[in-house]
This record gives sequence, structure tokens and C-alpha cells, in this order.
Amino acid sequence: MNAPPAAASTAAPVAVLGECVADAFVDPGSSGTDGLRLEVRAGGGPANTAAALARLGTPTRFLGRLSDDVFGRLFRGHLEESGVGLDSVVQAPEPSTLAVADLADDGSAAYSFHARGTADWQWTPTELAAAVDGPVSCLHTGSLALVRPPGGPAVEALLAGVRGRATVSVDPNVRPLLVDPAVYRERLPHWCALADVLRLSDEDLAHLRPGEGPERAAGYFHDHGTRLVVLTLGAEGVFASLDGKPLHVSSPRVEVVDTVGAGDSFMAGFLHALHVAGALGGRLDHLRPAEVEAAMAYGVRVAAAVCAVRGADPPWAADLPA
Repeated sequence: MNAPPAAASTAAPVAVLGECVADAFVDPGSSGTDGLRLEVRAGGGPANTAAALARLGTPTRFLGRLSDDVFGRLFRGHLEESGVGLDSVVQAPEPSTLAVADLADDGSAAYSFHARGTADWQWTPTELAAAVDGPVSCLHTGSLALVRPPGGPAVEALLAGVRGRATVSVDPNVRPLLVDPAVYRERLPHWCALADVLRLSDEDLAHLRPGEGPERAAGYFHDHGTRLVVLTLGAEGVFASLDGKPLHVSSPRVEVVDTVGAGDSFMAGFLHALHVAGALGGRLDHLRPAEVEAAMAYGVRVAAAVCAVRGADPPWAADLPA
């Protein structure tokens, strides 16, 4: 179960829709009186997932709106070097989104966002229709793209339209500093009706289903239409429920540098394993619990590798620790 997939299948590519964010890390050696030194890296949950998927060997298309500013050029270079297809990217006139990460001693990150009027949220139905033209086995999206106006409703409509030919995967990735969690809670039943796969972190779960444990929350998501629920629990591993059958895998031990991009990279490893198994492309009708468990085990290995380095720098398949 713990052996990694050797290579991606010949199935249609996975498409990842969402934002690219410039993650700025404060140099711990700088002080507020002398000015802060920032190290800026390409980030954003969906972009992190796309880069990790491509590095693992899954044919991947990124559906995003990229500015031509200095950060937009950083994003393009990072995604291209990772092997992500950018043919469906929209050249956007708006500026890029910036997030400043404040790292705690345990490696966890708190963010301040600079996102008003930025390129990522301005999707139009026409742009989205062009972006998903062509074969796709799975459309993965989530994070702020689903809830930030004006593009959020257009992204929801796209998910409904693409379900006829692709598996739909949703990761809400709640950002309470930018969007009230109540907005996510209000839309969550609708997302469950559209999604074949729903992934949440333990922090997401606390915002969206406060006071509920994994199994009870999974039952709620199943009742609203999602077949496969995946809950990442940090050091406690990963819980999943396939049509109500609970599964769990443990997280490997790792010396954490920071946790930036860990959940995004887990999802890349998880989807990569399902892609290799030939499970993507429809409603997961033939997916077996053993395949889900194997995908979970592979995903936590990818996430652990990301936690061991600074920032969202996912491993290439050949470099993934055994």
C-alpha cells in the first residue's frame, strides 16, 4: 500500500482551477526598526496542487488568471518549470494577490492577505468556458476561487457543467481573514452536491462543522451528495469516508520546517494516485476502499516531504523519500 505509483496513466489530464498567490516570508533576522526583508515564493492553494501534481507525473493543466506584474511572471516560471500546462491561463490586467506569512515556532503559518481587486477573482463565464475546452479527467478547485466575487458564482456554474465528463474535486480551504466562514457554510451543501471528492483540513472542519468529529461530519457531506470525503488531521494522519466506509492512515514522522502547502500537496499526491489507478473521469463508481487507502498513504508522504522544506516546494516523484 505504501509503494508510490510509478508513473501517471494515459488518462486525460487533471485540471486545477484557482488562484496563484505570492507568499512573502519575513526573514527572521530582520527587525521592524531596520525594515523587514521578505522572501517571496509562488504559492496559492490551487497553484500549489497543480505544481505538485505535475512534479509527480500527472499531466496537469492550470486554469488561472495571471497578471503580467513581477509576481505573475514568478508564477508562470514556477508552474512551467514544474511541468504544468498553461495553455488555458488567462492573461489578466489586474495585479497579483500577495500574502505575507508569519511563521510560528511549530512551523504553522498565519497570513495577512492583500487581495482586493486582484486578478484571481475576476473570472467571467466566457473565460471559464474557454479554459475547460479539451479533455480533462478531473477538475479540482476550491479555496477563495469559489467564494470571492465576482468570479465565484461562475466557477460554481462551471463545476455543474463539467460533471458530465469529469470527476469534480473541491477543497474549500477556508480563509476567515478574507471571507466570513458563514459564506462557506451557506454554500457547502451546494458544493457537496457537485463534488465527487471533498477534502477539508481539521481547521476547515472546525469552521464549517464546529463541534463535529470526522465521521459525523462525513455523514453530513455524504447526505448532501459527496461520495468521497477526505479530512487531513495534521500529525494525526488522514481520515476518509467512501460512501460511509471509514478509513484512516497515519502521518509519517518528519522534522517540520513549516506547514505551508502541506494540505495542497497531500491533495496532489492523493489525486495523482487515483489518476494512476484509472479511477478519475466519472463518479468514482468503481473505486475500492483499498485504492482510497493507498492514495491517502501516498498523499501523506508527499505532504511530509513538503513540511520538511521551506515554503510550498513539493517533491518530484524521483526525489520523494521512501
